[in-house]
Amino acid sequence: MKIVHGRAEGAVTEARGATFTGTVWGDPVLPTTDGTTINSVTFTPGARTYWHHHERGQILIVTAGTGWVCTHGETPQPLTVGDVVWVPPGEQHWHGAGPNSIMTHLATSLGTTTWLDEVSEDEYGQAAR
Repeated sequence: MKIVHGRAEGAVTEARGATFTGTVWGDPVLPTTDGTTINSVTFTPGARTYWHHHERGQILIVTAGTGWVCTHGETPQPLTVGDVVWVPPGEQHWHGAGPNSIMTHLATSLGTTTWLDEVSEDEYGQAAR
């Protein structure tokens, strides 16, 4: 058993950068333990991940705002508070905030994450069409 106590007062939220477009903040909830990582991630309007996939899948639970999730080759799907997304192992996808809202989600990543290309403005723009 492992207990991870809530963040200490004054703990700094981590700015995410290399595999994200826009301003994204992450708060570790469960540091990587047995191949599982949980982060609370906040995307500013228009911010998003790069294309990526997870060795054993990913679970997203939207806790604030609105946004999008998209599987490679498909149309982006809207997300709102309370939505839960299961991304199967190896499925290429991206997720992020809508153009006019922040979005916060709990991201449970299972196994290793493989980061790919940046989501283009055109790919992101498909969400608004």
